[in-house]
Amino acid sequence: MRMLWRAYAYNLTKELPRIPCVKKAEDFWAFSKAGRELGNLHVNYETVEPYAVTIEQGDLRLAQIDDEASYFRVEKMKFAGKRPNLDKTKVIYNKNITMADIPLEAYGYVVNGKPALEWVMERQAVTTDKKSAIVNDANDYANETIAVPSSTIVQAYIG
Repeated sequence: MRMLWRAYAYNLTKELPRIPCVKKAEDFWAFSKAGRELGNLHVNYETVEPYAVTIEQGDLRLAQIDDEASYFRVEKMKFAGKRPNLDKTKVIYNKNITMADIPLEAYGYVVNGKPALEWVMERQAVTTDKKSAIVNDANDYANETIAVPSSTIVQAYIG
């Protein structure tokens, strides 16, 4: 077993849950409980009530939208304000939609070294690969594959 651990040590640190070595039983049970709660969130994330982010333009379900694909199209999301005074409580989704009242605690949830919201903002931009000139556009997926233009990100907020 020790040889396997050495051979796959790096891989195992990435793939297995990290179980800390503790000296007291109550510490073990605290980690056990936290792990169970985290696992429950991962498995049942779709049942969690979404945070009530404010859409500055009002309830989008009531908006008069003639062309959904254009209205919900996102090129690159950005924070309100100018550097160095960015307002991370507001995300400008596109020229039609600004999400506000985002709690700063949301940036404490980190994925691959970056706050999850910033990770999504980065990935939901329309980008072109420099070498291949291939355009990566999440709007295409929303429009063509699932036929729901609002699904790129705001779907979670507008119901």
